[in-house]
Amino acid sequence: MTSDATATSTTTPEPEPEPGAASEPQRARSRASRIRRGLAWTAAVLVLGSAGAGWWVYSHLEGNIDSVDLDRAIGTDNRPPKVVEKAQNVLVLGSDSRAGANAELDHGNVSGARSDTAMLVHIPEGRSRATAVSIPRDTLITRPECKDQDGGTVPGANRVMFNSVYSVAGPACVVKTVEQLSGIRVDHFVEVDFAGFKGLVDALGGVTVTLDQPMTGAKGGLKLDAGTHRLNGTDSLKFVRTRYGYGDGSDLGRIGLQQQFMLALLAEVKKQDALGNPARLYKLADAGTKSLTTDSDLASLTALADFAQSMKGVDPSTMETIMLPVAYDKVDPNRVVVAQEQASQLWEALRNDRKVPASAKDSPAKGGGGKGAKPSKSPAPEPSPSA
Repeated sequence: MTSDATATSTTTPEPEPEPGAASEPQRARSRASRIRRGLAWTAAVLVLGSAGAGWWVYSHLEGNIDSVDLDRAIGTDNRPPKVVEKAQNVLVLGSDSRAGANAELDHGNVSGARSDTAMLVHIPEGRSRATAVSIPRDTLITRPECKDQDGGTVPGANRVMFNSVYSVAGPACVVKTVEQLSGIRVDHFVEVDFAGFKGLVDALGGVTVTLDQPMTGAKGGLKLDAGTHRLNGTDSLKFVRTRYGYGDGSDLGRIGLQQQFMLALLAEVKKQDALGNPARLYKLADAGTKSLTTDSDLASLTALADFAQSMKGVDPSTMETIMLPVAYDKVDPNRVVVAQEQASQLWEALRNDRKVPASAKDSPAKGGGGKGAKPSKSPAPEPSPSA
C-alpha cells in the first residue's frame, strides 16, 4: 500500500544572524581577503628586500672597479685602425704595487708600481678560441710621448724597459706603447694587483698545477717538488712571480709559469661552473673586482658581464700562449730586444685575425729550461664549502 504521508526534512534551519553580525560566507570572504593581503605584504617585503640586497650587491661590486678613459688619455689620433671589427684585443696587466694590502703579500723594498705581467689577448671574430702574447718585462722598447695620470706630458724615450712604462706614465701609456709596438688596436685593458690575484684564487678554493721539475725556493720563492700541487692564493702569487728558483732563473722562464698558471686558473673556473653558482659567483666577483682597473668601457658590472658572456665559447684547452719573440741585447745581455722578423709575422697574423705561423713563435732568446706548470689532469680536491 502506498502511503500518502509526506516526508519531512531533517535539516536544521540556519539561525538568523544577529543584527550587525556577518554571515558565514561573508566571514569566509573576509578571511580570504586577509590571507591575500598578508601574502601581498609578504611578497612586497621579499621583493623589496631582495631588490635592496641586489642593489647593495650591485653598488658594492661596481664601486670596487677603478677605470681609465683611454680615449681621453691617449687621444683618438695616431692609434692603429681596427682591422677586423668583431675581433677583440685585450691587454691584461699585473701590477706589482706594494700599496695597501699588497704590502703584506710582497715585502720587497720597491716603491711605485710596474707592469709585472703583460699579456695581449687576441680573441678572433668567432670567439671560440684565443691567443695570449706575453711581453717580457725586461724588453727594451721605445716609449711614446704620453700623458701621465695627472695630465702632464711624459716625453718619449728610447731603450727603456717595458715594465718601467707603467711606473713612469701609468696604464694608458702602456696601452699606447703596446699599440705602437704591435700596430694592433687595443680594445680593452684589465689590470689586477697582488691582492686581487690572491683573492680570486682563494675564492675558487685554490688552483691545481703540475710541475715537471722542482722549484727550489731560491731568494724567498716558493719551494715545491715536481708533481701536482693545489695552491692557495698566497702560494699562487709566489708561483707566478718565481724567477730564480726555477728553470734558468730568467724572466723569460717565469713567463712560461705565468702562462700555464693562467690556463690552470681558467680551467678551474670552467670546471667548477663558477659562473653558474650565485654564491660562488659573488665571491669571485667581489674578489676579482676589489683590485681591478679597466678601461672606462668595461668599468661596470653590466659591461663586464656582457663581455664575459661573449667569451664563454673560449675553451682554456684551445687557448694558445706565445711569448713575444725577443733576442738578447748586444749591449746589455741582461736585457732583451724585440726580434723584429718573427714579431712582425706575429703581429700581422693577429692584426688580421689569422692563424699565427710557427715561424712567428720561434724566439731567439728562449729562457725557461723546463716545460713549467700545466693544468693537472688528475682529479683536484673539491673546494671547501666556504669557497
